[in-house]
Amino acid sequence: MGLAGSGALVAWHDIDESRQAEYLDWHSHEHMPERLAIPGFVEARRYSVAGPGPAFLILYAVVDPEVFESKAYLERLDHPSEWTQRIMPALRNMNRSLCRVEASSGFGAGCWLQTLRFSPDAGREASLRDALTGEVRLLAMQPGLCAAHLLISDRDKARTPTREAALRGGHDSVADWVLLIEGYNRAAVAQDQTALLRQNGAGPDLAANLYTIDYVRVAP
Repeated sequence: MGLAGSGALVAWHDIDESRQAEYLDWHSHEHMPERLAIPGFVEARRYSVAGPGPAFLILYAVVDPEVFESKAYLERLDHPSEWTQRIMPALRNMNRSLCRVEASSGFGAGCWLQTLRFSPDAGREASLRDALTGEVRLLAMQPGLCAAHLLISDRDKARTPTREAALRGGHDSVADWVLLIEGYNRAAVAQDQTALLRQNGAGPDLAANLYTIDYVRVAP
């Protein structure tokens, strides 16, 4: 089963500490409902970091990646609410990646989630994709885990200039490939996957972070 759609927006970011309480209220009571009202958005999740790394992880599942080019979505990004205009400048170190779901397996949302951001070595994209597609199925069945997902981003989509991006400073980073591993056992979810990725063709720059879920909301 896996993620509820063939597209996903995944974003890592920090927030000014003085604005964190307001950020959480805004994200829960305005931003998530606003996004889920856009046709094609089906699920929203927010996570908090459990260890080193960006403070928050946001995951939106969409029916397909074309949703990110839709008129309704782009109009929303170019016409942020007053509350959004106040919050966006407080976000820091934004990595916002618009992805297709290359492989997804498992059921449900685990309370723990490991994110791995990486790029394939030149010439090894196909072999890495094949290897990780198989690993996603195996990971989802391991004790302590419930699902795993391989996402591949579209840098052109992510870098479309919008009013919201300008409010953040217009310098969002983008992850090339993302592996998400989720489950109900912290140690199982946090297991080091570096060797697995590198032996199958991932490049040397790899960021792994552990998160715990804050809030999940689905489209009405």
